[in-house]
Amino acid sequence: MTSHRIHAIDLARSLALLAMAGYHLTFDLMLFAHLPPGFVFQGPWPLIARAIASSFLFLAGVSLWLAHGNGIRWNSFWKRFAMVAGAAALVSIATYFAMSGQFIRWGILHAIAAGSLIGLAFLRAPVILTVATAAAAFAAPHLLGRFDMFNAPQWIWLGLSSKIPPMMDYEPLLPWLCPVLLGIATAKLMTRAGAWDRLRRWQPGRLGRAALWPGRHSLAIYLIHQPVLFGAVYVFTRYL
Repeated sequence: MTSHRIHAIDLARSLALLAMAGYHLTFDLMLFAHLPPGFVFQGPWPLIARAIASSFLFLAGVSLWLAHGNGIRWNSFWKRFAMVAGAAALVSIATYFAMSGQFIRWGILHAIAAGSLIGLAFLRAPVILTVATAAAAFAAPHLLGRFDMFNAPQWIWLGLSSKIPPMMDYEPLLPWLCPVLLGIATAKLMTRAGAWDRLRRWQPGRLGRAALWPGRHSLAIYLIHQPVLFGAVYVFTRYL
Protein backbone atom coordinates (compact mmCIF):
# COMPACT_ATOMS: atom_id res chain seq x y z
CA MET A 1 0.00 0.00 0.00
CA THR A 2 1.43 3.33 -1.03
CA SER A 3 1.62 6.18 1.45
CA HIS A 4 -0.51 8.54 -0.66
CA ARG A 5 -3.46 6.16 -0.77
CA ILE A 6 -6.43 7.09 1.41
CA HIS A 7 -7.30 3.88 3.19
CA ALA A 8 -10.63 5.27 4.42
CA ILE A 9 -11.91 5.30 0.81
CA ASP A 10 -10.98 1.64 0.37
CA LEU A 11 -12.73 0.84 3.65
CA ALA A 12 -15.85 2.70 2.50
CA ARG A 13 -15.86 0.69 -0.74
CA SER A 14 -15.46 -2.55 1.23
CA LEU A 15 -18.46 -1.67 3.39
CA ALA A 16 -20.51 -0.80 0.29
CA LEU A 17 -19.55 -4.14 -1.27
CA LEU A 18 -20.54 -5.97 1.90
CA ALA A 19 -23.94 -4.25 1.91
CA MET A 20 -24.41 -5.03 -1.79
CA ALA A 21 -23.53 -8.69 -1.29
CA GLY A 22 -25.97 -8.90 1.60
CA TYR A 23 -28.75 -7.44 -0.53
CA HIS A 24 -28.03 -9.74 -3.46
CA LEU A 25 -27.89 -12.78 -1.15
CA THR A 26 -31.32 -11.80 0.16
CA PHE A 27 -32.54 -11.44 -3.42
CA ASP A 28 -31.20 -14.89 -4.34
CA LEU A 29 -32.84 -16.45 -1.28
CA MET A 30 -36.12 -14.94 -2.46
CA LEU A 31 -35.63 -16.34 -5.98
CA PHE A 32 -35.16 -19.84 -4.58
CA ALA A 33 -38.25 -19.50 -2.36
CA HIS A 34 -36.38 -19.36 0.95
CA LEU A 35 -38.04 -15.98 1.47
CA PRO A 36 -41.58 -14.88 0.52
CA PRO A 37 -42.20 -13.72 -3.09
CA GLY A 38 -41.50 -10.01 -3.54
CA PHE A 39 -39.63 -9.83 -0.22
CA VAL A 40 -36.93 -7.40 -1.41
CA PHE A 41 -39.51 -5.17 -3.07
CA GLN A 42 -41.36 -4.47 0.17
CA GLY A 43 -40.71 -2.62 3.41
CA PRO A 44 -37.29 -0.95 3.73
CA TRP A 45 -35.60 -3.06 1.04
CA PRO A 46 -36.15 -0.69 -1.95
CA LEU A 47 -34.69 2.15 0.14
CA ILE A 48 -31.75 -0.04 1.15
CA ALA A 49 -31.08 -0.88 -2.51
CA ARG A 50 -31.09 2.82 -3.45
CA ALA A 51 -28.80 3.68 -0.56
CA ILE A 52 -26.29 1.02 -1.62
CA ALA A 53 -26.31 2.20 -5.25
CA SER A 54 -25.97 5.82 -4.12
CA SER A 55 -22.94 4.95 -1.99
CA PHE A 56 -21.09 3.44 -4.97
CA LEU A 57 -21.88 6.42 -7.19
CA PHE A 58 -20.98 8.91 -4.45
CA LEU A 59 -17.63 7.18 -3.94
CA ALA A 60 -17.08 7.24 -7.71
CA GLY A 61 -17.44 11.02 -7.61
CA VAL A 62 -15.11 11.30 -4.63
CA SER A 63 -12.52 9.10 -6.33
CA LEU A 64 -12.77 11.11 -9.56
CA TRP A 65 -11.85 14.27 -7.68
CA LEU A 66 -9.04 12.64 -5.71
CA ALA A 67 -7.54 11.17 -8.88
CA HIS A 68 -7.92 14.17 -11.18
CA GLY A 69 -8.72 17.22 -9.05
CA ASN A 70 -5.23 18.62 -9.52
CA GLY A 71 -5.32 17.99 -13.26
CA ILE A 72 -6.84 15.27 -15.38
CA ARG A 73 -4.43 12.40 -15.96
CA TRP A 74 -5.91 11.34 -19.27
CA ASN A 75 -4.11 8.01 -19.68
CA SER A 76 -5.18 6.90 -16.21
CA PHE A 77 -8.73 8.17 -16.72
CA TRP A 78 -9.28 6.45 -20.08
CA LYS A 79 -7.79 3.20 -18.77
CA ARG A 80 -10.19 3.17 -15.81
CA PHE A 81 -13.11 4.31 -17.97
CA ALA A 82 -12.47 1.51 -20.47
CA MET A 83 -12.41 -1.05 -17.65
CA VAL A 84 -15.72 0.14 -16.16
CA ALA A 85 -17.46 0.62 -19.53
CA GLY A 86 -16.19 -2.76 -20.72
CA ALA A 87 -17.45 -4.40 -17.54
CA ALA A 88 -20.82 -2.69 -18.02
CA ALA A 89 -21.04 -4.06 -21.55
CA LEU A 90 -20.10 -7.52 -20.28
CA VAL A 91 -22.91 -7.36 -17.70
CA SER A 92 -25.42 -6.38 -20.38
CA ILE A 93 -24.32 -9.17 -22.72
CA ALA A 94 -24.20 -11.83 -19.99
CA THR A 95 -27.62 -10.92 -18.59
CA TYR A 96 -29.08 -10.76 -22.10
CA PHE A 97 -28.29 -14.43 -22.63
CA ALA A 98 -29.09 -15.42 -19.04
CA MET A 99 -32.27 -13.39 -18.47
CA SER A 100 -33.50 -12.47 -21.95
CA GLY A 101 -36.16 -9.75 -21.59
CA GLN A 102 -34.99 -8.72 -18.11
CA PHE A 103 -31.38 -8.12 -19.07
CA ILE A 104 -29.56 -5.09 -17.63
CA ARG A 105 -29.72 -2.34 -20.21
CA TRP A 106 -28.33 0.37 -17.92
CA GLY A 107 -27.13 -0.67 -14.48
CA ILE A 108 -24.77 0.60 -11.81
CA LEU A 109 -21.59 0.16 -13.88
CA HIS A 110 -23.16 2.02 -16.81
CA ALA A 111 -24.07 4.82 -14.40
CA ILE A 112 -20.55 4.97 -12.96
CA ALA A 113 -18.98 5.13 -16.43
CA ALA A 114 -21.35 7.86 -17.65
CA GLY A 115 -21.14 9.78 -14.37
CA SER A 116 -17.34 9.72 -14.44
CA LEU A 117 -17.28 11.05 -18.00
CA ILE A 118 -19.75 13.84 -17.24
CA GLY A 119 -18.07 14.51 -13.91
CA LEU A 120 -14.91 15.67 -15.68
CA ALA A 121 -16.79 18.84 -16.65
CA PHE A 122 -17.36 19.63 -12.96
CA LEU A 123 -13.84 19.19 -11.64
CA ARG A 124 -13.22 22.91 -12.19
CA ALA A 125 -16.80 24.07 -11.68
CA PRO A 126 -17.83 25.96 -8.52
CA VAL A 127 -19.21 23.75 -5.77
CA ILE A 128 -22.53 25.59 -5.80
CA LEU A 129 -22.96 24.88 -9.54
CA THR A 130 -22.10 21.22 -9.01
CA VAL A 131 -24.64 20.88 -6.19
CA ALA A 132 -27.29 22.73 -8.20
CA THR A 133 -26.75 20.40 -11.15
CA ALA A 134 -26.98 17.40 -8.82
CA ALA A 135 -30.32 18.72 -7.54
CA ALA A 136 -31.55 19.21 -11.11
CA ALA A 137 -30.50 15.66 -12.01
CA PHE A 138 -32.43 14.35 -9.02
CA ALA A 139 -35.56 16.36 -9.84
CA ALA A 140 -35.57 15.81 -13.62
CA PRO A 141 -37.36 12.40 -13.65
CA HIS A 142 -40.13 13.83 -11.47
CA LEU A 143 -40.55 16.94 -13.63
CA LEU A 144 -39.92 15.57 -17.13
CA GLY A 145 -40.84 11.91 -16.85
CA ARG A 146 -44.41 12.30 -18.08
CA PHE A 147 -43.70 12.86 -21.76
CA ASP A 148 -44.33 9.90 -24.06
CA MET A 149 -41.37 10.79 -26.28
CA PHE A 150 -39.01 9.46 -23.62
CA ASN A 151 -40.65 6.02 -23.68
CA ALA A 152 -38.83 5.16 -26.92
CA PRO A 153 -36.20 2.42 -26.36
CA GLN A 154 -33.31 4.72 -27.30
CA TRP A 155 -34.04 6.91 -24.26
CA ILE A 156 -34.05 4.14 -21.65
CA TRP A 157 -30.57 5.18 -20.46
CA LEU A 158 -31.70 8.73 -19.70
CA GLY A 159 -34.18 7.89 -16.95
CA LEU A 160 -37.14 9.97 -18.14
CA SER A 161 -39.26 7.05 -19.34
CA SER A 162 -42.63 6.51 -17.67
CA LYS A 163 -42.83 2.94 -18.99
CA ILE A 164 -39.76 0.97 -17.95
CA PRO A 165 -39.25 -2.60 -19.18
CA PRO A 166 -38.44 -5.20 -16.51
CA MET A 167 -34.74 -5.28 -15.63
CA MET A 168 -32.69 -6.94 -12.91
CA ASP A 169 -30.88 -3.64 -12.30
CA TYR A 170 -31.65 -0.11 -13.46
CA GLU A 171 -29.72 3.05 -12.56
CA PRO A 172 -30.27 5.50 -15.44
CA LEU A 173 -28.37 8.75 -15.86
CA LEU A 174 -31.18 10.69 -14.20
CA PRO A 175 -31.41 10.78 -11.24
CA TRP A 176 -28.24 8.72 -10.62
CA LEU A 177 -25.88 11.43 -11.83
CA CYS A 178 -26.84 13.21 -8.60
CA PRO A 179 -24.71 11.17 -6.14
CA VAL A 180 -21.70 11.31 -8.46
CA LEU A 181 -21.82 15.11 -8.53
CA LEU A 182 -22.41 15.26 -4.78
CA GLY A 183 -19.33 13.10 -4.33
CA ILE A 184 -17.26 15.54 -6.37
CA ALA A 185 -18.61 18.53 -4.45
CA THR A 186 -18.00 16.85 -1.08
CA ALA A 187 -14.46 15.88 -2.03
CA LYS A 188 -13.73 19.47 -3.08
CA LEU A 189 -14.98 20.84 0.23
CA MET A 190 -12.95 18.27 2.15
CA THR A 191 -9.86 19.30 0.19
CA ARG A 192 -10.41 22.94 1.14
CA ALA A 193 -10.79 21.93 4.78
CA GLY A 194 -7.62 19.80 4.71
CA ALA A 195 -9.62 16.70 5.62
CA TRP A 196 -7.93 14.42 3.08
CA ASP A 197 -4.49 15.18 4.53
CA ARG A 198 -5.73 14.09 7.93
CA LEU A 199 -7.31 10.95 6.52
CA ARG A 200 -4.09 10.03 4.74
CA ARG A 201 -2.38 9.78 8.11
CA TRP A 202 -4.73 7.00 9.23
CA GLN A 203 -2.99 3.64 9.04
CA PRO A 204 -5.12 0.54 9.75
CA GLY A 205 -3.95 -2.39 11.81
CA ARG A 206 -3.65 -5.95 10.55
CA LEU A 207 -7.40 -6.61 10.67
CA GLY A 208 -8.06 -3.24 9.09
CA ARG A 209 -5.69 -3.96 6.21
CA ALA A 210 -7.59 -7.17 5.48
CA ALA A 211 -10.83 -5.18 5.39
CA LEU A 212 -9.33 -2.84 2.77
CA TRP A 213 -8.65 -5.59 0.24
CA PRO A 214 -12.19 -5.80 -1.23
CA GLY A 215 -12.31 -2.03 -1.66
CA ARG A 216 -9.10 -2.09 -3.67
CA HIS A 217 -10.56 -4.70 -6.04
CA SER A 218 -14.16 -3.49 -6.12
CA LEU A 219 -14.74 -3.93 -9.87
CA ALA A 220 -13.60 -7.56 -9.92
CA ILE A 221 -15.62 -8.37 -6.81
CA TYR A 222 -18.70 -6.70 -8.27
CA LEU A 223 -18.46 -8.87 -11.39
CA ILE A 224 -17.97 -12.20 -9.63
CA HIS A 225 -19.90 -11.90 -6.38
CA GLN A 226 -23.42 -12.46 -7.74
CA PRO A 227 -22.59 -15.60 -9.79
CA VAL A 228 -20.85 -16.99 -6.69
CA LEU A 229 -23.78 -16.17 -4.40
CA PHE A 230 -26.34 -17.44 -6.89
CA GLY A 231 -24.40 -20.67 -7.35
CA ALA A 232 -24.04 -21.14 -3.59
CA VAL A 233 -27.76 -20.68 -2.99
CA TYR A 234 -28.53 -23.05 -5.88
CA VAL A 235 -26.28 -25.75 -4.46
CA PHE A 236 -27.75 -25.23 -0.99
CA THR A 237 -31.29 -25.50 -2.39
CA ARG A 238 -30.60 -28.44 -4.68
CA TYR A 239 -28.38 -30.66 -2.58
CA LEU A 240 -28.70 -29.72 1.09
